[in-house]
Amino acid sequence: MTKVLVLYYSSYGHIEAMAEAVAAGVKEAGAVAMIKRVPELVPESVMAKAGYKRDQSAEIATVAELADYDAIIFGTPTRFGNMASQMKNFLDQCGGLWFENRLVGKVGSVFTSTGSQHGGQESTILSTHIVLMHLGMVVVGLPYTFQGQMRMDEITGGSPYGASTLVDDGHGGDRRPSANELEGARFQGRHVAQIARALTAARLREAA
Repeated sequence: MTKVLVLYYSSYGHIEAMAEAVAAGVKEAGAVAMIKRVPELVPESVMAKAGYKRDQSAEIATVAELADYDAIIFGTPTRFGNMASQMKNFLDQCGGLWFENRLVGKVGSVFTSTGSQHGGQESTILSTHIVLMHLGMVVVGLPYTFQGQMRMDEITGGSPYGASTLVDDGHGGDRRPSANELEGARFQGRHVAQIARALTAARLREAA
């Protein structure tokens, strides 16, 4: 059975909620979904002062286990138009997997969040895609068949590069992922799982 890892970093729970929706979509496609997170780098005292969400139940992933999955869907908040340092630190440890071509041909996909409508969602996803391509992964986005990304009747995340959510955690309240944004995440999970299943089946036929 196709195995998909939803690997995320989340400071305040927004990306965690999106990760759960992504995993739900993976399961809808008949694949196995595992939700794990990368290690935190921020000191405990700073986390407490900043109000980080520290009750996240997902296990901490290891770099070595990435090769065990047919697809990996990465979730990271945006930090100045790029992935969070916690995610970058984790990916920077993939040199051994890169050297041994362990991730070549596996499906990679990305979702994100920002604190404003134009806070760098697309640049974060696209710059993360660069890392996945260096690892030899097959990059998959969020196609326009998810028509929720075309909505003009509400503020919403989502682009052909990947699902996203708008947080607004410092300008008038703590906005949680909307129903449309969560549906985009579920769609992305299903889409990635379907492609990963097809690629895995093709490789098995070649090996037979």
